[in-house]
Amino acid sequence: MKSTTEYLTFNLPTRMGFINITPQVEEVVQRSGVTEGIVLCNAMHITASVFINDDEPGLHHDYGVWLEKLAPFNADPNVYHHNRTGEDNADAHMKRQVMGREVVVAITKAKLDFGPWEQIFYGEFDGQRAKRVLVKVIGE
Repeated sequence: MKSTTEYLTFNLPTRMGFINITPQVEEVVQRSGVTEGIVLCNAMHITASVFINDDEPGLHHDYGVWLEKLAPFNADPNVYHHNRTGEDNADAHMKRQVMGREVVVAITKAKLDFGPWEQIFYGEFDGQRAKRVLVKVIGE
């Protein structure tokens, strides 16, 4: 059994955004030498997400609008109790909860075994600082 662990770092200049990280994950899988197994990708911060969906700009825009309706940014501590700690990112925690923490993708014949249109994305909800994504490959 082989195992490889790498960390990707992202620092988005905006508060919220989405990045297709599929190419970086594919590179880690290739370097691992695993031909049959799985890859786990997870955001290592509680205001960021890793998820799978279509790489379509309109969909990404719609995610941003939808998430902002669900949990609008508001630094006022009277709106979100979490912001009474001195932070202003309660909305980012909620957005992460909706979008999820991690994905697991099968590796078949040394390639990510996706369905049609599937790609891996990093979602940022409290940007403008460096955050990491764990990529762990396990298999033969």
